Amino acid sequence: MDPIKTGNFIAQLRREKGLTQEALGNRLGVTNKTISRWENGNYMPDIEMFQVLSEQFGVSINELLSGRRLNENAFRAEADRNIIDISKAGAFSKKEQAAFWKRKWLKDHISLVLFWLALFMAFCVYVYVKKYLIFIALTPFAAIGIYGVIRNKMMIYIEAKLYDLEVNPKS
Repeated sequence: MDPIKTGNFIAQLRREKGLTQEALGNRLGVTNKTISRWENGNYMPDIEMFQVLSEQFGVSINELLSGRRLNENAFRAEADRNIIDISKAGAFSKKEQAAFWKRKWLKDHISLVLFWLALFMAFCVYVYVKKYLIFIALTPFAAIGIYGVIRNKMMIYIEAKLYDLEVNPKS
């Protein structure tokens, strides 16, 4: 699935129908800038819009995604390739996916985080009450270490989800 090929094909189909970008935009309920962005390959239409474009131009969604008209032999091969490309591309950027998996990890592991926080706070109180000065000095380093371990586990989980890697189920 190549956004530039798809955009060029949309432009070709629009011109064949004798429509301007503004006229097509009015028919679809979008601006002429949106049509221009599609045709330049800057953006891809939403999946719902592919259906509307397909009906508008009398071509299949598969042909729109392929960026060309397809004969029967090429149709099936292109359909398979387009499905794979769409599933790999996803609807969300890697940054958005990473944010989602981070929130999910924190939600799923809130008890772990709270346990370590409670343990750390209990340690701080104990050290303060017993006046173990050496441990008071080491407390910030312990906090950094605990944070590092928890963050490392979370990042391993996020990367595994982002890139379909095997994850140790005990993580």
